[in-house]
Amino acid sequence: MKGDRIRQLRLARGMTQADLAEATGDLVSKQMISRYERGESQPSPSVIEALAEAFDVRAADLFREPVAEVTFDAYRKYKRLGKRKQERIERRVERELERRIRLQDLLGQIRDAPIPSREWEVTSPEDAEEAAEALRKRWQLGLAPIANVTEVLEGHHVHVIKISGFDDFDGLSARAWDEGELLAAAVIYGGDRAGERQRLTLAHELAHLALDTESLPAEDQGEFDAEDAVFRMGAAFLAPRDPLLRDVGQKRQSIQLQELLLLKEEYGMSIQALLYRLKDLEVISAHHHKQWSIEINRQGWRTSEPEELPPERPKWLRRSTYRAYSEGLISEEKAKQILRKSPDGGESPDGEEPSPTLTQRRSLMELPVEERRQVLAKQAEEMKGHYEETRSGRTGEQGGAVYDYDTEEETGG
Repeated sequence: MKGDRIRQLRLARGMTQADLAEATGDLVSKQMISRYERGESQPSPSVIEALAEAFDVRAADLFREPVAEVTFDAYRKYKRLGKRKQERIERRVERELERRIRLQDLLGQIRDAPIPSREWEVTSPEDAEEAAEALRKRWQLGLAPIANVTEVLEGHHVHVIKISGFDDFDGLSARAWDEGELLAAAVIYGGDRAGERQRLTLAHELAHLALDTESLPAEDQGEFDAEDAVFRMGAAFLAPRDPLLRDVGQKRQSIQLQELLLLKEEYGMSIQALLYRLKDLEVISAHHHKQWSIEINRQGWRTSEPEELPPERPKWLRRSTYRAYSEGLISEEKAKQILRKSPDGGESPDGEEPSPTLTQRRSLMELPVEERRQVLAKQAEEMKGHYEETRSGRTGEQGGAVYDYDTEEETGG
């Protein structure tokens, strides 16, 4: 067993070494966990079982070699995250991409279509516009507004992964490599966002994948920098120049809220992103854009706009899981682990939203050990009667293994 594997699983669940030691029933100390992770010691069979139970995985999963090397592009709002949160997000994405690549391999989808990866060199705003047009043309999207960005991405082998539990995380992009060959790519977005904000994040991170920005300065270091380029391509991908100018005109002295709301519905972009797009295309002046920015701040719309759109729901993971199970490529147990329910059963009542139990578990792990024990003791006492009443009726029932990074939608559905 490699120590990196234990560390990956631990960080993916936001656990400290002390948390993991406690989760094993104090079978081992946090110092011994540290030795395992550094490769200085190997756990005994009983400890392996305890670690697997703590991680909610099979013992065999602790011995698996990573199927790919995962690299990450720059985070949005990177400076606000902090190293620990960044590391936790990366380990969760690594785990999620790993199981997706295994599914792709089973279904014969590895390397069956090109994935855009730093294909378009960009040195100017016009280069970013042309890159968006070229990608739309390749994917045969035409110039019409994109009804569902998530479906477009998943239909072209770009995984869409939701990560919840981090208010200060917007998104990032990732690539998975096998000896220098690109196996998979993913765009990751922060959960619990309105649909218009989610869509722009997905388009923004797609631009991070597609553009080669090495010749541009880093963010806030030049007149046109790398972050400007990816924003420009992402906005152009959602709202191509020609149809947008047809809808609003070449030049406008002013633009009204009701018109912006109709454009928001048409293109699936926030009012703020639309105004920025119109400024970039010189439809409205920088002065008029500033006036709108002041009004948006005054109304408190910076984080919550009028007429928010519903978020899109990724489907590739669930659909591929059902297919693999139906074709006998994965077991019922493995399908349950991914779907959180029997593959022969009906849909979950809440669609894809994470269960309250898992959300509570993540919050619980942030508490000091003594407070955590008090909460668990109180919950155990409250549930004692319930279990005594229902135990006989549930004998023999098997529940799917629980992943501590939400489920379906958070990990891409």
